[in-house]
Amino acid sequence: MKSLIRISTHEVEMLQKRLAEIVDRRTTAELRLVVLEAEGEAELLRARNDAEAGWYLVGFREGLRQRKAAVQAEIDAIGREEAGARDALSEAFEALKKYEHVNDAHATAARKEQDRRDTAALDELGLRRMSGR
Repeated sequence: MKSLIRISTHEVEMLQKRLAEIVDRRTTAELRLVVLEAEGEAELLRARNDAEAGWYLVGFREGLRQRKAAVQAEIDAIGREEAGARDALSEAFEALKKYEHVNDAHATAARKEQDRRDTAALDELGLRRMSGR
C-alpha cells in the first residue's frame, strides 16, 4: 500500500509541475497579446501625429490583427491543454486520497484487532488470577 501511495504522490507532483509549466506558457502568451495591443495603440498615436505614417496604418493594422489572432489561438489551445491537465491532476489526487484512505482504514482495523487481542489476553490473565485464589 505504501508503494501505491508513493507512486501516486509522485504522479500528483509530476502533474502539478506540468500544470505550472502550462500556466506559465499561457501567461507568457497573454503578455504577448498585451504587448501587441500596446504596439497597436502606439502606432495609432504615431499615425495621428505623422501624416506619412498614416499611409502604413492600414497594413500595420491588418498585420497586427493577424498576429493577435495567432496569439489568441495559441492562448485558446493552451487553455484547453490546461483544462486537461487540471482534470488529470484532480483524478490523480482523488486516486491518492483513496489509497491513503484505504491505508488508514487498514491501519485502524489492525489497531482495533490488536486492542481486542490485548483486552482478551488481559481478561484471560485476570480470570486465571481469580481462579487461582
